[in-house]
Amino acid sequence: MPHSLLTNSPLASAIAAARSAGKLIRSQFGRPLDVAEMLAHDIKLDLDVQSQQLITDALLTDFPTHAIYGEEGLAGNQASDWQWIVDPIDGTVNFFYSIPHFCISIALRHKGIIQVGVIYDPMRDELWEIERGGKPKLNGQPIQVSQRKTLSDGIVSVGMSKSPDVAIQATVLLEKYVRRARKCRLMGSAALDLAYVACGRLDAYIEQSVSLWDVAAGQLLVEAAGGKFESTPRADNPDKISIRAWNGTMDISVE
Repeated sequence: MPHSLLTNSPLASAIAAARSAGKLIRSQFGRPLDVAEMLAHDIKLDLDVQSQQLITDALLTDFPTHAIYGEEGLAGNQASDWQWIVDPIDGTVNFFYSIPHFCISIALRHKGIIQVGVIYDPMRDELWEIERGGKPKLNGQPIQVSQRKTLSDGIVSVGMSKSPDVAIQATVLLEKYVRRARKCRLMGSAALDLAYVACGRLDAYIEQSVSLWDVAAGQLLVEAAGGKFESTPRADNPDKISIRAWNGTMDISVE
């Protein structure tokens, strides 16, 4: 990253913002929540907005000329070459149902290239961090992807989209992986799935339709940890992508 263009440390700012948002979210876990919108396959909480606002305020205080691109909207200078990509609660449905598996995801990209990634699980107090050119870490310790080589030895997470048509595609894919992998999982948080691939807990994560804020930080983590990340824009929805992330040594094709 061209650090000479920045006064503050983007990684340190992202970590601080993620921890602050995590403290807020953790304090509300298991409590009655204000629901902004209850959809057929999703839930929008007022807490999502509060978390993103907290992150936005922190990042724009440190970098007032930057842009914010988040699940809960835009902020800052949208003409900037520096763009923060924020998912204030990845795994909102898990959170709503008091399932302690969700996270905050923050990434920074410069002219389209991801430079910094932070994923924070406030319930386990686990923080993954990566800066382009550096070593990926979990709570300060270096991490790497798993070294398993065969799909029959692997654990694969398959994400399920809210869209009925895409969900059917994912179900077909899941059935194939169930037959070939040691185990399959549906975890409910794309960012945490990618963090788990980066540190070797999962061998692969497959999702037919996700948003950039779900995967931006995780992509850099997985690649820096020695894994592979592939994304394909969806023809039916320009705001969504299909992704495959894996340890890089395992053949995950099932066609």
